[in-house]
Amino acid sequence: MALDPLALPEAVLAFLAERHLASLTTLRADGTPHVVPVGFAFDPGEALVRVITNAGSQKAANARRGGRAVVCQLDGGRWLSLEGPVCLSAGPDRVAAAETAYAGRYRRPSENPDRVALEIAVDRVLGRA
Repeated sequence: MALDPLALPEAVLAFLAERHLASLTTLRADGTPHVVPVGFAFDPGEALVRVITNAGSQKAANARRGGRAVVCQLDGGRWLSLEGPVCLSAGPDRVAAAETAYAGRYRRPSENPDRVALEIAVDRVLGRA
């Protein structure tokens, strides 16, 4: 079922607030999918997914090129895919926002001077939550 990213039902928002990991799919330069487990946070006001990562990671390299990305959270029969254009930011404010969001859902991340923020501007939500 497709959902409006800016008007998600309470049950969906509650599922996105639970402590789960997700798979992140980005595209390599050759167009093949790169899928890895990640922690992420969703900002419902901006319909924005934030993922923290190292600047030298493959997912960062893929996001740096732009294109689209998807995070998919799964728990038994409940699942959600959040998809949209992806970008990478090394800006201190963007990285700090991503760290704060991550800490709110999981735990405070350790210090990392090479950290960047991968952001997905969600324009498609599919799933059953």
